[in-house]
Amino acid sequence: MQRLLFVCLGNICRSPLVEQVARERLAIARLDVQVASCGTGDWHAGEGADPRMIAAARAAGHDLSKHRARQLRARDFADFDLLLAMDRDNLRELRQMAATPAQAGQAALFLEWASAAPPAEFPDPWHGGAADFASAVKLAERAVDGLVERLRRMSR
Repeated sequence: MQRLLFVCLGNICRSPLVEQVARERLAIARLDVQVASCGTGDWHAGEGADPRMIAAARAAGHDLSKHRARQLRARDFADFDLLLAMDRDNLRELRQMAATPAQAGQAALFLEWASAAPPAEFPDPWHGGAADFASAVKLAERAVDGLVERLRRMSR
């Protein structure tokens, strides 16, 4: 079983959205992949997803109501095969936290790994409005479709 961790800054917008969309689409594809999400920062640990992201996700049929934010842990490098960062800042944090070059090699940009570029980085909608959150949902869906296809090819 493949284990993927989606990583953003606070774990209240992008990474929980991608986690939920991935969970749904991987189940439909019947791929045995475990997914989770976290943030590099601790500001929102224990909180739910941003209400604006919950609303945008709900409008597209994705339920983020049970999400609780958590911070990245050193043991995540052992617990997950791949740590997929939403942007280059998150990727830099992951690689700095890695204890070995092999662990640093487990980190990649989500959109690049999912073959969803452009863009290479997943824009953070936190400072934006409803349209930014709706765009994030569409990007997550498109990128997760690429992720599922890549994982499907790898499992053959």
